Amino acid sequence: MTRAPKRQRVAALTACAGALAYTVSKVDLALKKELGMPGFPAPAKSYVGFGDVTAAQLGNAGLGLLMAVVALLLVRPLGNAFVRWGTIVVSWVGIAMVGAGVIGFGARAAGVAPSLGATPPDAAPAIAALAVGAIWAAAWAVATTGAMHGRRRFLPGRQEISYQS
Repeated sequence: MTRAPKRQRVAALTACAGALAYTVSKVDLALKKELGMPGFPAPAKSYVGFGDVTAAQLGNAGLGLLMAVVALLLVRPLGNAFVRWGTIVVSWVGIAMVGAGVIGFGARAAGVAPSLGATPPDAAPAIAALAVGAIWAAAWAVATTGAMHGRRRFLPGRQEISYQS
């Protein structure tokens, strides 16, 4: 096994773990009927006219599960070009969303974007949430890039997938 396939698997599994951490955090917030992110509580005015907080957070948890499945599809990219490139496109959209979230919540935590909300009341969970998000986005980008550079090679009598960087 060359280094590229192992790096591909580790990055994809790390991205999956990040998505699952997001999912668990959203289920926890749903059970508490809270908006926001871990370490970043939503202001009280966010609840006015919002509707069902639990349903919204469980919907976010469902999105987290979907992102975990997409990351798992990158563990070993499928030979079907449609599925492979569909996974790659969805992954880049997800990476952009997670990355934007990390940047936005990072700006909020640093106090440079007061329009995004107050700085977190407790720094530890906010820093942990930002670290998980940053590692998740970086690992997902590594796994997606690896999937883009994988090449299929056909051998007589059987099909073999070769991962070459």
